[in-house]
Amino acid sequence: MQLSNDRARSGGGGPERAREHQEVRTPVPEEPAGVRYDDPWYDALAPDWSGAEPAPAPAPVVPAPREESTRDAMAEVYLAVQRSAAFQEVRSRYRRFVVPAGIGFFLWYVAYVIAATTAPGFMARPVVGAVNVALVAGLGQFLTTFLVAWAYARHARLRRDRAALDLRWDTQELTRGVKGGKP
Repeated sequence: MQLSNDRARSGGGGPERAREHQEVRTPVPEEPAGVRYDDPWYDALAPDWSGAEPAPAPAPVVPAPREESTRDAMAEVYLAVQRSAAFQEVRSRYRRFVVPAGIGFFLWYVAYVIAATTAPGFMARPVVGAVNVALVAGLGQFLTTFLVAWAYARHARLRRDRAALDLRWDTQELTRGVKGGKP
């Protein structure tokens, strides 16, 4: 049986064997101008079995702070969008579906659990052959899960996606204006 670093569990070999199976790292090509990779763990190596110290992680790149006025102006844009009637309509359409569907699904699940624990005779009643009420209700839980997921996706597509996309587009245009037209 092999470990993830290709060193056998038994048979020894010590640090020499671990070094000969180390992964060969190819150099990473330079990033295009204007693209930054800000992940501080990107080049940090995990310690290996040989006991060698991992390479130090590169210093994190700290983005240049924006001017306070630009940051405040963008915050105002987002607050204005949040207060808008279009945003409130999208949120209310979301809640009108999710709250009843969530409550209904939760009650159906709790009813199944309560019936399984308090009425074992009823749940053991055969429906067809070896299939009993508990099995049908359990499979109904799976069916209900897929049905709710389908209904949610349909509701989002028909009732919210277009309005949310328009709202997002307007928000992007407003923030682009605050930044001075820069992308």
